[in-house]
Amino acid sequence: MEIDFQTEPQRYKHWHLRLDGRVAHLVLDVDEDGGLFDGYQLKLNSYDLGVDIELNDAIQRLRFEHPSVRIVLLESAKPTVFSAGANIKMLAGASHAHKVNFCKFTNETRNAIEDASAWSEKTFISVIQGTCAGGGYELALATDHILMADDGSSTIALPEVPLLAVLPGTGGLTRITDKRKVRRDIADVFSTLEEGVRGPKALAWGLIDQTVPPSELAGAIEHFVCQLEEQPDTAVNRKGIVLKPLERNFSDNTLSYSTVRVDKNPTAHTATLTISGPQCTAPENSDALSASGAAVWALRCARELDDALLHLRFNEPNLGVLIFRTEGDSVTAMQHDSFLNQHAEHWLVREIMLYWKRVLKRIDLTSRSLVALIDPGSCFVGLLSEIMFACDRTYMLIGQLDGDTRPPPVVILTASNFGPYPMANDLTRMETRFIGQPSTVTKLRNFIGDLLSTQTCLDLGLVTFAFDELDWADEIRIFLEERTAFSPDALIGLEANLRFPGPETMETKIFGRLSAWQNWIFQRPNAVGEQGALRRYGSGQKGIFSLERS
Repeated sequence: MEIDFQTEPQRYKHWHLRLDGRVAHLVLDVDEDGGLFDGYQLKLNSYDLGVDIELNDAIQRLRFEHPSVRIVLLESAKPTVFSAGANIKMLAGASHAHKVNFCKFTNETRNAIEDASAWSEKTFISVIQGTCAGGGYELALATDHILMADDGSSTIALPEVPLLAVLPGTGGLTRITDKRKVRRDIADVFSTLEEGVRGPKALAWGLIDQTVPPSELAGAIEHFVCQLEEQPDTAVNRKGIVLKPLERNFSDNTLSYSTVRVDKNPTAHTATLTISGPQCTAPENSDALSASGAAVWALRCARELDDALLHLRFNEPNLGVLIFRTEGDSVTAMQHDSFLNQHAEHWLVREIMLYWKRVLKRIDLTSRSLVALIDPGSCFVGLLSEIMFACDRTYMLIGQLDGDTRPPPVVILTASNFGPYPMANDLTRMETRFIGQPSTVTKLRNFIGDLLSTQTCLDLGLVTFAFDELDWADEIRIFLEERTAFSPDALIGLEANLRFPGPETMETKIFGRLSAWQNWIFQRPNAVGEQGALRRYGSGQKGIFSLERS
């Protein structure tokens, strides 16, 4: 079946989003029989990809449709369980590729919660009553405050190692050490306790922020909400916009939106994503932007590109090379780019820019070979040029193609390339590209707004190769044939290692260390072999392990 990432609150099966002034209640109430695939039940508020698609949508809507909401309470509708985490039978029966992409998407969604906390003036509070295990606790870890009932039965746990022979794959190990600063030996003990810990010990170990008796839970929530509401609030009068469903057209090998087109080539194992720049002038002011709502080019393009990337990740695993092209008028694109940077303090502009930051990070983290082609008619300007800097290689045409009267291609740098859209390593793509060469990045600022020719781009190190009309098609063909002839496994490792030089952050550790080890463990017989713990889960038999260490 084809997985669709578009949804809306009226269609949610697993979440309830209830608004109470500046407080939002995001309530997990998983439909046991509402799994995305057959063969498992989502018991104990366990989740699969479908549950997380709804969560991702809810977070987006809280940011765009409900900007005045300051506090988000993450709760469970089931009295004895918060969440048992990712559904084990789903994981046991899923393909390796689905497990990997499932964990990547859930990590991106948790990161989006933290991003909203950091930049969107929202405070997320987890209210735990009952069992909170595995991915359930990892979800709570992404929030700002964890409030837990001290009732003798509520527990938190990361039982993946003793129970399933895998890791807590949604950032749990990284967040308890790097975010909550739990001592590493205590973290080791906690992560090997199948039964988990109750409130007092969880509080003493730094795994939660607050514990109260069940009778005082509602009062504690109210007190916390009142404290936050007493703080200065600039968001109270903000009016949100409606995120209307995307208009998409599917055919056998084409996926079309208003600003994005995906052309699939199953024979060559490639997909070409063509992003169209804006066709009309930028909004005159922030009021005009708000009136345009989700129809404004910058937001519409971000949503469409995001959806296309997720579609390719989950539904087209054999398309190993993504080719990025752009088209449009560079002057108009510069107007829109300048508008965003000049109005960055406006809440809606800020949210659009933050969304682009997340979409660009999704490109960075996509396990496909990424290449940008720059030819006549291209529109790699500012924000859109961040796409080419996210790619593993960039090819730029020298001059024109026979019969094409359009002028030779250019690249235009703007302020967008020097700050607003950092990668997971907290560096800009320009800083990452020229790692250890800060003077080069400073020099490139002098070229902001210039129409950079192919030779200039080559001299400045902004593109990988430049070819004229005689060699263009052949060189691109040779590259694509070479890339698709290599082992996809080796390329995934190669690309992931080369894309994130520089400092480590919590994000790079989650995706580059925790996820990498988890992906390896997902293929090991101790987890997924016939006698593996993940495969045997629920059978009454424990896993039988090879004790050899590699």
